[in-house]
Amino acid sequence: MIFKLLHTICPPRIAALPCRIIRRVYSEWIKYEFRSCGKGCYFGKFIILNGGKHVEIGDHVTMGRGLVFEVYDQYQDQHFTPSVKIGNYVNIGDYSHLTCINGITIKDNVRMGRKVFITDNAHGASERSLLDMRPNTRPLASKGPVVIEENVWIGEMVCIMPGVTIGRGAIIGANAVVTHDVPPYTLVAGNPARVIKEIS
Repeated sequence: MIFKLLHTICPPRIAALPCRIIRRVYSEWIKYEFRSCGKGCYFGKFIILNGGKHVEIGDHVTMGRGLVFEVYDQYQDQHFTPSVKIGNYVNIGDYSHLTCINGITIKDNVRMGRKVFITDNAHGASERSLLDMRPNTRPLASKGPVVIEENVWIGEMVCIMPGVTIGRGAIIGANAVVTHDVPPYTLVAGNPARVIKEIS
């Protein structure tokens, strides 16, 4: 009865107000970690934010909670020149993971579900000589940058792998593993992702 009374007096919308205020303060504070950050951005809490100085963010970008951004200009004795560019009105869902040593570009109006993984690199190339090394000690290797064009919709738990370009207006179904370029205005799904439908 006590909680029912409290709910009547203070509905969830009002009870969540302190959390929204804290998140707004955090958003204003964390934006100085990035190379640049536009206006009206709203961030959840990062679990890991490494290499923010290589990240450029546009206007009105929203990022969820529990994010991991790993942008490396140095790993062991390797040196890189990474670049992450996020356009305007991009939405990145909770618990997503981005890792970059080369280049990741996310253009305007991209929407992502939760737990999306985007990478332009891996621990070691597919070489037999590297497989006797512990994975964490293998050199990082990139097969090319990742580019996500405008107005792309990415479902939950999607993995976007190195060297991939996703065309404008594409839809990536939940749990898809994107290993090759995605044509514009298509629906792709599966592991590996394949074109299910062309959207005319």
